[in-house]
Amino acid sequence: MSYFMYDVMGSAVDEPSPETMRQVLDGLANADDEHPDVSLSHESGWCLSAFRSGLLIWENPEDNSAAPGEMREVTREETLRLFGLLAVGDLASVEALPWQR
Repeated sequence: MSYFMYDVMGSAVDEPSPETMRQVLDGLANADDEHPDVSLSHESGWCLSAFRSGLLIWENPEDNSAAPGEMREVTREETLRLFGLLAVGDLASVEALPWQR
């Protein structure tokens, strides 16, 4: 498996299609304090977590030397684009964005 997503309730979806990514992201409409985000993780360890507010967090929980970054007010379409880049392993394009660290 090269990538997977967690939906808002924490269920894993292996290698979701772009349409499934949209559906998982749509699930943020049901987000609450206990289940605030959805995420896409790549086999490299890098992960994007999206929140209903438009907050997007870029991190590698397996690498303590890599500081997490965040962007606010990220649109749904931009989030889907970044999910797509991460899914194909284009880490450099995601990392090149203006992450606040």
